[in-house]
Amino acid sequence: MNLIVAVDSNWAIGKENKLLVSIPQDMKFFRETTKGKVVAMGRKTLESFPGGQPLKNRVNVVLTTDKNYKVKDTVIVHSVEEMVEELKKYNSEDVYVIGGESIYRQFLPYCTKAYVTKIDHAYDADTYFPDLDADPEWEMTKISDEQTYFDLEYVFVIYERR
Repeated sequence: MNLIVAVDSNWAIGKENKLLVSIPQDMKFFRETTKGKVVAMGRKTLESFPGGQPLKNRVNVVLTTDKNYKVKDTVIVHSVEEMVEELKKYNSEDVYVIGGESIYRQFLPYCTKAYVTKIDHAYDADTYFPDLDADPEWEMTKISDEQTYFDLEYVFVIYERR
């Protein structure tokens, strides 16, 4: 299983259920990487999408404790165990955990590869991703050349579980 995330210099990922910044190249990377694949997320992440609608051309698996929650074209599960079972139906290389914070933390142990866009800026944030640089179980295996979007510098990094 994979995960994909954009983090700032403090490993922050969002504020008030919104991304910290929208970088077109990062959005394009996300779209190209997850298209035709399975995206696993929490309810609040789904609700942060335009119209609260699932991502097109992907299988959207959503974790919520609300037993009555229904959204067209999504697979709804109600526990970590149920999500793990649901995701076993797919090739693990085709599964991408896409957030938010609690989903990342709960599913990190199941992931073997992390696609991280690291933005060289510290934002005001209220949600964070675990610092993989400080985690001995993870190792950076690939890093892109530095990219720039206006005055922001960022890199695409791949971490793999050791």
